Amino acid sequence: MESAIPGHLRCPRTQPRRAADDFIPPFESSVARFDPNVTQVVMAYFGVQFRGDSIPMGAQSALSALAVAFDKEGGAGSWDRAVHVDEAGFTNVFSVAYWKSPTKFQAWFERWAAGWAQDAVAGNSAGTFSEIVKPSVDRFETLFSSDLTEGVARVSTRLSNPVLEHGYWGGARDRMPISQSDILSPSGVPRVVTRGLHQRVIAHDNLCLIRSGQDWGATEGPERRLYLEEVEPVLRAGMDFLRDSGLSVGCFVNRYMTVLDNAGGLTEKRFGMSWWRSLTALERWAECHPTHLAIFAAAMRYLTTMGAAAKLRLYHEVTVATAEQQSFEYYNCHPKTGLLRATTTSEW
Repeated sequence: MESAIPGHLRCPRTQPRRAADDFIPPFESSVARFDPNVTQVVMAYFGVQFRGDSIPMGAQSALSALAVAFDKEGGAGSWDRAVHVDEAGFTNVFSVAYWKSPTKFQAWFERWAAGWAQDAVAGNSAGTFSEIVKPSVDRFETLFSSDLTEGVARVSTRLSNPVLEHGYWGGARDRMPISQSDILSPSGVPRVVTRGLHQRVIAHDNLCLIRSGQDWGATEGPERRLYLEEVEPVLRAGMDFLRDSGLSVGCFVNRYMTVLDNAGGLTEKRFGMSWWRSLTALERWAECHPTHLAIFAAAMRYLTTMGAAAKLRLYHEVTVATAEQQSFEYYNCHPKTGLLRATTTSEW
C-alpha cells in the first residue's frame, strides 16, 4: 500500500491525521495520480434549467453548442452530461467538464464557448448557469473502489496502487495534501450580486464541493436487487434531505443526478454533487447525521454480503477551494438555484 498523497506534495505534517499510523484499511481503494507538472485543474458545471419534461429549443441549442465546443481545440479532457430535478420542480441538465490547465480552459472558453448560452438567454426560454472551480492539486482528493475512472480522474495519468488513507471517518481530509498543514476553516459567507436577470455569487474561502458516484450497470441477480431495493432508496433519502433541508447542516445545495448517454437517455450511473460551507460541515453530516449513518449502514451490509464479488463501482472527488478559485454565474434561474441560496444580496 502507498499514501494517497503523492511524494512531491508531501510536507511535514502540522495537522494530525484522523487515523492511527498503523491503521490498515478493511478493503482496497485507489486514487487518481497526476503528472507532477499538473499544478491546477478545472472542474466546470454548465447548466440549463427549465420547467416540465420538454426541453425548450433555446436550452437544447445551448447544450448542443457546448457539446460542439468541447471538441474544439483546447476543449475538455473529459466531459459528461447529467440531469436532476430540483426541489422547486425544475429540470436541470448539466454538462460537467474537466481540464488539466486553467490557462488552456480560459483560452478555450474565450474562443469557443463564451456565447454558449446565448440562444437560451435571447428568449429567456430557460435559465442558464455555470459553477466552476479551479483547485490547485493540493486542494482536492479522489477515491475509487475499482478501476473505473470518472470525473477529474479521467484527466489524470493513472490510478494508484491501494492507498492507506481510507475506510475511516476523516479519510477524505487525510487524502487532501493541503490538510497536512491547513485546517481548512471557512472564512466569510457567500454574497449574491444582482444585475437584472444575471446573478453572480461571490463565495468564501474553503468552500467544499463533493461529487460522489455509483455505477450499478455491471450488477446482476441478487446483487442488483440488493443495491436497488436496499441501498439506493436509503441513499436517495439522504440526498433528498440535503436537497430540501441541507442548509441546516451547512450544505448550500445538493443534486442527485443521473448520468445521460450520448443520445440523452438515462444510464445506470448516478452521482450526488453538493456545495458545502466547509469540509468540516460535510464531515460532521457524514459522521453524525442519521441520514448519512443510514447510508453508511446500508452500504456496509451490502459490502459485507457481496464481498469481493461486488460489481457495484463507487467513486468520489472532494475539493476545498479558495475564493479566487471559484466562479458562480446564474441567468434567469429561480432563487434557490445553486449558491443563490446564500442570504446576503446586493445590486451590481
